Amino acid sequence: MTLEEKISHLQTTSMEQARAEGNAIIDSHRDALEKIFEDHKAEALRQADTRIKAEKTNAKLSLNQASAKSQLEIKRRQGKVQQELKDKVFKEALELVNDYMKTEAYDEFLKKCILQAKHFAGNDPVIIYINPSDKSKLAALTAATDTELTVSAEDFIGGVRAVIRSRNILIDNSFRTQLRNEYDKFLFLGGDGNA
Repeated sequence: MTLEEKISHLQTTSMEQARAEGNAIIDSHRDALEKIFEDHKAEALRQADTRIKAEKTNAKLSLNQASAKSQLEIKRRQGKVQQELKDKVFKEALELVNDYMKTEAYDEFLKKCILQAKHFAGNDPVIIYINPSDKSKLAALTAATDTELTVSAEDFIGGVRAVIRSRNILIDNSFRTQLRNEYDKFLFLGGDGNA
């Protein structure tokens, strides 16, 4: 082999070796970049998944808050309507009481309450009050029950109140107290049996 052939052969061999080393470096670099890309892609998917879960949690929280606020508003409105209806029912009840007070049955009720209070007091002194609106019935009730009666200074709608001071007892058969007690106990029940 001549010198030129040797140089040519050396040059060809060197070039092939350089190409092989260059290709190996490029392949190695490509593999490294593909690994970095796959790692980056996996990390991006993990972050996206985490963000989606956080957004779902925030959305559920917002929905729950909106639902709670809505339910509170509904309960508030329902309570207001129930209060209006309750007031209306008891206004009508008061009208019925006023109508009842114009009947003979009311006069009998007063007599019965007076006699019961007198019987309960026994030998103890008792002050029996009738409502100011029943002042016109004072003489008839006194005669019918053989009891001294007092017209109350306080309007208690109707009925009778009696005081036995020696025993610190108040017998309250007044319509005001009865209506107030019923008003305080009155509840609207829902279809499921809950208030």
